[in-house]
Formats: sequence, structure tokens, C-alpha cells
Amino acid sequence: MSNIAIVFWSGTGNTEAMADAVKAGAQEAGAEVSVFNASDFSADMVADFDAIAFGCPAMGDEVLEEDEFQPMFDAVLPSLSGKKIALFGSYGWGDGQWMRDWQESCQNAGVSLACECVIANDAPDDEAVVACKNLGAALV
Repeated sequence: MSNIAIVFWSGTGNTEAMADAVKAGAQEAGAEVSVFNASDFSADMVADFDAIAFGCPAMGDEVLEEDEFQPMFDAVLPSLSGKKIALFGSYGWGDGQWMRDWQESCQNAGVSLACECVIANDAPDDEAVVACKNLGAALV
């Protein structure tokens, strides 16, 4: 059985709703799932999981949340090589540049993503919920 972590930050609840859908998809595919707020996850926890899904909305000028999520992600990034990794998040403006930048930072660190990233404009609609469930299942 796969052991999957879902690590996210959510300000409005949109990314949290996406995390719930990722969890449902992974559990439906037979995984054991642990969910963490970004402030509760650290680099020393990475080895405990077969796969990790990270979720963060676009903030400010299309960047990751800078007080909790970005520092946590920077700390765990060197430990992610060889793990199944997925990214998801929501945005309310722009065109998804934060996700492209986030993917590039993973690629530059030698981390390959296990599946297509999922983004939702504001609250996840039915299509985004299905995509999040598929993301969760892809990590199993």
C-alpha cells in the first residue's frame, strides 16, 4: 500500500478543497493518506512517504505563499528526488505563472513530477475536483 502525504496551504479554502479531492482520489486508489498544513511538514518527514502532493495558491504577484509554504517547500525540495511528486493550487488572477515557476523550480532541483499539475481558477469546479482526484490516484 502506498503511503502518501498531502501538504498544502490555503487562505480562502479553495486549495484545501482541492487537497480534500486529492486525498479522496488517492484513498479510492488504495493509498494510505496523511494530510498536513505546510507549517506542520518538514524535510525530515519526506522519507516516511512514497509520494507527496503539494498544494499552494497563487499569492501576490503570482508567487507561492511566502510566510509558511515557500520556506517549507525550499527546505524539503532537496529531499524530493526519486519521490513521486505532484503540485496543485488555485488562483484568482493572472494566467497560472506561479505554477509554471513552481514546476521549473522542481525541474531545476532534479525533481520530476509524477503527473500533470492541477490548477483551479478560484474555487475548484467539478472538472478541477475530478482532476484533483486523478492526481491523487496517479500518486499510488
